[in-house]
Amino acid sequence: MDDNASSQNIAGSAGCSAGGFVDPHVASDHDHAHTHHHHMHAATSHHAGGHHLLQVEHLGIGFTMYDEAAGLLHPRRVFKRVIHDLSIAVHAGEIVAVVGASGSGKTLLADAIMGIFEPNATVQGTIWFDGVQQDAAGLRSLRGHGLSYVPQGVAALDPTCKVGKQVAGWRSDVSTKAGRSERIEQVRHLFENYDLPEDTLEKYPFELSGGMARRVLLCCALMDDPRVIVADEPTPGLDLDLAIRALDDFRAFADQGGGVLLITHDIELALQVADRVAVFRDGTVIEETAVADFEQPDTLDHPFSRALWHALPEHDFTVEGMAENEDAEAGDSDELASTAVQAPLSPLKGGAPSC
Repeated sequence: MDDNASSQNIAGSAGCSAGGFVDPHVASDHDHAHTHHHHMHAATSHHAGGHHLLQVEHLGIGFTMYDEAAGLLHPRRVFKRVIHDLSIAVHAGEIVAVVGASGSGKTLLADAIMGIFEPNATVQGTIWFDGVQQDAAGLRSLRGHGLSYVPQGVAALDPTCKVGKQVAGWRSDVSTKAGRSERIEQVRHLFENYDLPEDTLEKYPFELSGGMARRVLLCCALMDDPRVIVADEPTPGLDLDLAIRALDDFRAFADQGGGVLLITHDIELALQVADRVAVFRDGTVIEETAVADFEQPDTLDHPFSRALWHALPEHDFTVEGMAENEDAEAGDSDELASTAVQAPLSPLKGGAPSC
């Protein structure tokens, strides 16, 4: 995709050089109850190097498409806004779980972070990686060089390439036979860790079961010592033991200073493994808070977050007293839907984030 295309407007603002700019944050540590930059902190949240490891500000994504109601004889284009004013951040050393219903647009957030945009997309907002503001080209260059992605579907694997070569990948800085052998050994180690037989190296994706293919995707993400892993529904298709192992690996990765953005519709899973939870609804994050705040509903700000708390099995699916709030929320949803086809998004102009 052309980096200069008007449909890709990940913001680049005044003062941003070709490699971006670094904006040191003022604060480095916060109490977990402290509200900061659209979110509450967990007890361990801190800004290594004075900034977030990953920061998304005011992200908006919309699509220009043909209006189905217009018919074939009188086609017309409309603009549909899917993501609006979404802000989220990942600190070094933490897992942030994005929790929302299937089909709510969570994968679009992952695509934007990885610099993946459809030709008919209009994107606004600002994304910083390790303190450096990125454009679409910068985000793409970070794939496999700081940013790793665990996609939702196993179709992401190349059906024409053997699995071992896909996981080992190709890197311009690994040109010697010894270097390539070292990477294959790293693949073997990861496969052993995830109970993948050694002959998996020589198999094609269609020869793998669904669970094996998902484990291969996890291995791909862990190959190149990333700083941030974006994992989009990484555990469906895995048995319980392997799912726990995968989450343990994410936890170990975060504890060593990395960051994980875990996209899931399983709030129970999120509360078990994450440090903070971002509740996703109607195309945006409505609340981003510490897992500890889900211990009781009174510590949650948004009515929908409190409704999620009441709906958990350990709370007996009790939703008494939530009807009035949910009616209000339904009104909010109608209002959001009514603005979804208004004027296209304009590029966000602005400076660096601050603490």
